[in-house]
Amino acid sequence: MPVTVKQHTTPLSKQETDRTAHAVFIVPEGDDTPFPYRDLLLRRAERDQTRAMQVLVTDLPNTADTRLSFAQLKKEAPSSFELLSLARKLIAPHFSAAPKHIALFAPGVAADQIARLMDAMVAALAARAHPLPSFKSKPPKTPALKTVHLYGLPQRLDLSRTLAAAAGNNLARELAVLPPNELTPTRYRRRITQLAREQGWKMEFLDTAVLKRKKAGAFLAVAQGSAERDAGIVHLTYQPRTRSRKKALALVGKGICFDTGGHNLKPARHMHGMHEDMGGSAVALGTLLALTRLKVNFPVHCWLALSQNMIGPKAYKQNDVVTAANGTTIEVTHTDAEGRMVLADTLTFAARAKPGLLIDYATLTGACVYALGTAYSGVFTNRPEWLTDLIQAGVDSGERVWPFPTDEDYDKELDSTIADIKQCTLGGEADHILAARFLSRFVAGDVPWLHLDLSAATRKGGLAHVASDSTGFGVRYSLEFVLGKRAF
Repeated sequence: MPVTVKQHTTPLSKQETDRTAHAVFIVPEGDDTPFPYRDLLLRRAERDQTRAMQVLVTDLPNTADTRLSFAQLKKEAPSSFELLSLARKLIAPHFSAAPKHIALFAPGVAADQIARLMDAMVAALAARAHPLPSFKSKPPKTPALKTVHLYGLPQRLDLSRTLAAAAGNNLARELAVLPPNELTPTRYRRRITQLAREQGWKMEFLDTAVLKRKKAGAFLAVAQGSAERDAGIVHLTYQPRTRSRKKALALVGKGICFDTGGHNLKPARHMHGMHEDMGGSAVALGTLLALTRLKVNFPVHCWLALSQNMIGPKAYKQNDVVTAANGTTIEVTHTDAEGRMVLADTLTFAARAKPGLLIDYATLTGACVYALGTAYSGVFTNRPEWLTDLIQAGVDSGERVWPFPTDEDYDKELDSTIADIKQCTLGGEADHILAARFLSRFVAGDVPWLHLDLSAATRKGGLAHVASDSTGFGVRYSLEFVLGKRAF
């Protein structure tokens, strides 16, 4: 990460404030702790009717013309999502001036809340300071932020997870916004290869020839429509430096680099943005990067299903019957339900190693968007006893999720008269649940499994601390669940 975070236990003085071009002050509502320009800021906040959790932006009357954003925290402890959202609003006014340095000061905030607040602020700054790809003839100005100063800390904070999550989130967003001609499966694999060299990951690529030998008919059905024979499954492995008795974590990501819908062609309105249908693979890769940065003491396997869903004379079609790698025969019902097809074989391979936890990420269904909108993502599991912890991980990370049922009686909707299972239904009712039931056929029951349907992968105007439409949702959540000792 290019931004350096410097921590200070001393408060920010008026003299230092007057030498600072950009600053953020956050104070508890009604608190009487003194801080520079306190009376002035409170008067201006009252004049502008700035309530708790709202942002006042002003220039201080000093020689530095300090641009300052100011907010008062509500008396009841804000949620992580509220803090992240506030952090994005607090830093936004500063980036038009391309600041090189910014000071954060939270006088009067209780010691047990400082860590949460500074986590949110640093996460928002790291997201905003990361330039996303642009192909404009006149590129936008690159953020110039170099140093973030945290003042008045009761003790030094451990921000390692914050910074690791930021690195993973930035990678996921950077990949997701690339146009489809810049992130074909071939080019995507080149980027992954470079990253694997940098991070010391072992890398294996299962191309279509290998997948044919492995009888991965579900994946190959989707891949066969592409003129370029560049589809395949990437398998990355992180190994801790010291041998660990812990079971491995497996991450699986849907990497459809462009989705036309196949023979069931999408209309233009729904095809627009389908270069981001690889968002699940980007989140899996970003999570692997974050865990690597943290040097976790357990192995991590990352499986990325890279393909395109194209239309052409060889493309798969409705009523085809294909056989997946685990022997399950699948009747194709809708060629635009390609994500669950490529994930079926990829999950099969990932589950065979019996990981301690398997998580898959996919921008899988419109049904999940209809159910939740784009502020939450859906979560499914074969461990119902985890439901409370799954929700709590979303509350704590600020990346909110909501669980859906995965009861076996949903399977009757996927009954096929000619194959073991139908890929989906034509009606689309409860498709996010049916997709999860379909995927569960390819995860052995003794493997703990989470499925994240990333309805919040893209949100107009951003979400929580992220200002870009592409949110990178899932990296913070995964770190919270995996490292929070809830299940792994």
